[in-house]
Amino acid sequence: MELGYDKKLYILAFDHRGSFEKMVGGSAEKIQSAKHLIWEGFQRAVETGVAKDAAGILVDAQYGEAVAREAAERGFLLAMPVEKSGQDEFDFEYGDAFGEKIEEYDPDFSKVLVRYNPEADRAMNERQIEKLRRLSEWLHEHDRKYLFELLVPATEEQLAAVDGSTDRYDEESRPQLMMEAIIQLQNGGVEPDIWKIEGISSRDACREIARLVRREGREQVSCVVLGRGASDDKVDEWLRAGAGLEGYVGFAIGRSIFGGSVKEFAADPDGFDRAAGADRIAEAYRRFIDVYEGAEVAA
Repeated sequence: MELGYDKKLYILAFDHRGSFEKMVGGSAEKIQSAKHLIWEGFQRAVETGVAKDAAGILVDAQYGEAVAREAAERGFLLAMPVEKSGQDEFDFEYGDAFGEKIEEYDPDFSKVLVRYNPEADRAMNERQIEKLRRLSEWLHEHDRKYLFELLVPATEEQLAAVDGSTDRYDEESRPQLMMEAIIQLQNGGVEPDIWKIEGISSRDACREIARLVRREGREQVSCVVLGRGASDDKVDEWLRAGAGLEGYVGFAIGRSIFGGSVKEFAADPDGFDRAAGADRIAEAYRRFIDVYEGAEVAA
């Protein structure tokens, strides 16, 4: 199976587990209902014009099992997480049975969220690379696609170097650290088909990252922009920085799309206008697609 994925891809991401529990509260049934609300909004978006072959969802099995199975049955692009939720160090949610779970749900993409700072704990980074390489090899041996969400949290020393400013860290330090992380992971045998890239405002940095993920024969490997729960204006900025560059194919955005509607549902499930909430999710999803595609045309 050829490494990479270079088709348009607009993922509505709602595989959050621990953070979603805090957002919604209440019973598992309530959380599942909130997940289904997002799914309803996604379907509404496709019904009203979003191209089905580019539209995908990222959802977990813990609270989104029914959604995942329905999406697969209806032929939508489906991504599902492999990682244990809320961990600083990557680990498999189902331990050594990760392959059985992937085959059970049969997603188009298996996703990991990884916190990896190339200048942080070397032993932890090596442990993570070992597990991530194992997953990489299993997925490609079984003709499956690997979606890799790379987060680069600042060390205390890195934050101190920018006077404790997370904004300065994002602008001045994180892009270069991401590039170093990508090289280390690739050199360690970790071979994603798609990299989920934290928002970067610099188009030059986006271009360099796209070049790195495609280096040394990885011509079809691509990047998508993630939203990180940021404001519309900030996400728009990140989308425009990557859109139209060779190697960028879309986005994977979650809370920036569904956050408002899910919080309203959580506050008053009985009084919540579900149809209107789904419409707002669909509108927000379509809007980010319009921003990305508009920037592609302008590039």
